[in-house]
Amino acid sequence: MNYSSTRNSSLKVSSAEAILTGLAPDGGLFVPASFPKLDFEALAGKPYSEIAFNILRLFLTDYDEGFLRNAVTEVYGERFDGKAGHLEALSDDLYALELWHGPTCAFKDYALQLMPLLLVEARRMLGEQDETIILVATSGDTGSAALAGYSNVNSVKIAVFYPNNGTSLLQQLQMTTQTGKNVAVYGVTGNFDDAQRGVKRAFTDPALAEKLAARGAKLSSANSINWGRLVPQIVYYATSYLALCQKGRIKYGQPLDFCVPTGNFGDIMAGWYAKQMGLPVGKLICASNKNNVLAEFLETGQYNANREFYKTSSPSMDILVSSNLERLLCHASGSTEKVTGWMAELARDGSYQVDATVLEAIQATFEAGWCSEEAVFDEIRQAKQSYGYLSDPHTAVALRVAAEKGKGADGRPVVVLSTASPYKFSCQVLEALKQPVPDDEFDALRALEAFSGVKAPESLSKLVDKPVRFTEVIDPASISEISLKM
Repeated sequence: MNYSSTRNSSLKVSSAEAILTGLAPDGGLFVPASFPKLDFEALAGKPYSEIAFNILRLFLTDYDEGFLRNAVTEVYGERFDGKAGHLEALSDDLYALELWHGPTCAFKDYALQLMPLLLVEARRMLGEQDETIILVATSGDTGSAALAGYSNVNSVKIAVFYPNNGTSLLQQLQMTTQTGKNVAVYGVTGNFDDAQRGVKRAFTDPALAEKLAARGAKLSSANSINWGRLVPQIVYYATSYLALCQKGRIKYGQPLDFCVPTGNFGDIMAGWYAKQMGLPVGKLICASNKNNVLAEFLETGQYNANREFYKTSSPSMDILVSSNLERLLCHASGSTEKVTGWMAELARDGSYQVDATVLEAIQATFEAGWCSEEAVFDEIRQAKQSYGYLSDPHTAVALRVAAEKGKGADGRPVVVLSTASPYKFSCQVLEALKQPVPDDEFDALRALEAFSGVKAPESLSKLVDKPVRFTEVIDPASISEISLKM
């Protein structure tokens, strides 16, 4: 399987090269040259790791199959407490795909526990001798998951950049208390988009690349712009579909809708790739918070980042420039020239408009909605009252949008991707449930435990005892300079 850039179809690389490089030299994202088909029905009843192996081997064709099988077996076992791809029934027509039973209690673990193994193997396959320096912009959960995955990996260093005062305290502590010898963490003035622009600027800076090469180092990425981040996320769309077939809720071949709380468009894009492989995906419903640039685009075809930025209770979705949308634009238009033009307009003007044909192709699969902060808090409360379900704010966004879109009313179920543990946002959840909210976030975590009767993940409750290691706050323009100090 070859991969090309969303901005240059003549650029061809292997999957190992795409994963090791991260971002294409022209600033584009790597996309597969074709969509392999898979007989998903034949995998019914198979364990999560077996389904993962059968998907990954079709996209990562240059990797040894023995390596891939061992890697997925290692990752999707004890690291997810036996709950990889856990599907919780809220009603006969509504299911929560709980993706937060991994080491950092967020869906990013599914890719970022596996990706270090893929990157180290890519280095071996390609005979890479240079040190790999990974730069990560995060809106909340990617940073902690990447640090957990890459901590103390040989020949790799990783620097994470998060928006200062733009995450929950627990999200921040998951990053700033990291103990790995090869890691660095920086707060960034501004928001996630500022951090992401700084990282992308570093990747496309030839002078920086030359300086790094002189000291035997190269940049790579762990954000969802890296294909190695996106491809493992295809798996849980398949496992949840097959689980509902096993339960007798649907028959194989019947479409299943998914509602995804969306920020950088990577998680929902994985669902689109699953559909291209032959999984009977119906609608992919993009659920946005108050930063509703994606919802507006999917309805109108105009992407307009020239709007007020809001800090919300769902910080991992507080994004105005969604990088992975570029992949969908490339596939839907079939034109790298058009994509290059749209991305140039976005960089210059902060907006672009796709043509009607491209919008029609996108809307054949995608729907969108968004909800206010008031609606998010109301949905957390409603989910507890109606289903006895404890939801974090990101999942609540998707639950509300799924309800407003009327999915499930015709007997066609919808799976909502539950992307983070509610205990990462204990203060917000307690407030939504009209419970007293302690000033201290760890007191809030304990209060939520007492209210719900469900114990918080140990990895979160233990953060209170870990010393903070990283406190520096930088301007995003300094990210290139930081990479030279790694």
